[in-house]
Amino acid sequence: MAYLEGSHHVTLSVGHAQEDVDFHVKVLGMRFIKRTVLFDGSLPIYHLYYSNANGDPSSVVTTFPWAQAGFFGKRGTNQAREVLLSVPHDSLDFWHRRLTEHDVEVADVERFGQRRLAFRHPSGIEYMFVGNTGDDRTGHPGYGVPPECAIHGIHGVGVHMSTPDRMLEFATDSFFSQGKLSEEGDVVALQVGNQKVGNHIEITYNRTDDQGTWRYGAGTYHHFAWNAATLENQDEVKFAIEGAGYTDISELKDRKYFKSVYVRTPSGALFELAVTHAEGGWTCDESPKELGTKFQLPEQFEHRREEIFAKLEPIEI
Repeated sequence: MAYLEGSHHVTLSVGHAQEDVDFHVKVLGMRFIKRTVLFDGSLPIYHLYYSNANGDPSSVVTTFPWAQAGFFGKRGTNQAREVLLSVPHDSLDFWHRRLTEHDVEVADVERFGQRRLAFRHPSGIEYMFVGNTGDDRTGHPGYGVPPECAIHGIHGVGVHMSTPDRMLEFATDSFFSQGKLSEEGDVVALQVGNQKVGNHIEITYNRTDDQGTWRYGAGTYHHFAWNAATLENQDEVKFAIEGAGYTDISELKDRKYFKSVYVRTPSGALFELAVTHAEGGWTCDESPKELGTKFQLPEQFEHRREEIFAKLEPIEI
């Protein structure tokens, strides 16, 4: 029987590479685990990976810095919008101080009766810290972030759309949602998969903003990936989605660290079904201690290593 475990990673189109590294590593304290390039197309663009201490599949934020290439997107409705990250429930005061000290504008907000912190990536993408208890994923204590405050991993994805009923129908009937968890004003929360943490979809009814862009472009969400666990199960999930009539779904793509299938949801948000590669995942080309220290390339680009590296913005990790 087909199933999803929970989240796998989130991928964003951001601005410049160095500001992205500084934000995730020096401000948020995340672990830098991989520096490679976009596998699709021929334009050399970094693909940067950040995670918690252990690189858990449900903790990884990856980015494409598009500003150097002059590609910019537009945030709006009918797209994924919010990066929801899980932090220890009693760490919110620490994070409010830290973000403020690093000149990141932060606001206290309340959602579903709980305090959260809302802030933005330098490229404008919306982030939200969600306080959780009982999240046993291990945070990475980088750049002065103490272990007891470090980011556990992904909490979920915030999606904005003008016709939320279609997304609710898709999630409930075809995407293994456990049904509504909470509803407050214009926001509905769902839980997908069988994990206890990191698997929330929060749908915001938004008919105020114009349609957002779906193409690559700095300042926008690209996709949210769900953990399909095995290739056999990934096939079953894909067949179930196609069988329900959602046929805007890709063939299998090998991303070296995982294998992926992509589906455009009725919300406009692009969802990925990911399976970590059986031959090591993040550690297939670097040891656990060396993660992120070497510039990795897909095999099809290896013969262009010097050319590609020369075209990319230099970054200090």
